[in-house]
Amino acid sequence: MATRKFNVEGMTCTHCEMSVKEEISEIPGVTDVTADHTTGLVEVTGEGFSAEEVSKAVHEAGYTLG
Repeated sequence: MATRKFNVEGMTCTHCEMSVKEEISEIPGVTDVTADHTTGLVEVTGEGFSAEEVSKAVHEAGYTLG
């Protein structure tokens, strides 16, 4: 199990956090996601997921990786 951190651009509120968390949580192998709109950081825990998958999920939520 590994935890990776990503910078997400455009999150401005808790609703933004929830949208990003929901999309990333759907990636196979992801077991936990935390997001903080004040810092723009997202931590993803799990196995077998890629940065590309996280980027696509963040894009689906309407944001971009920084």
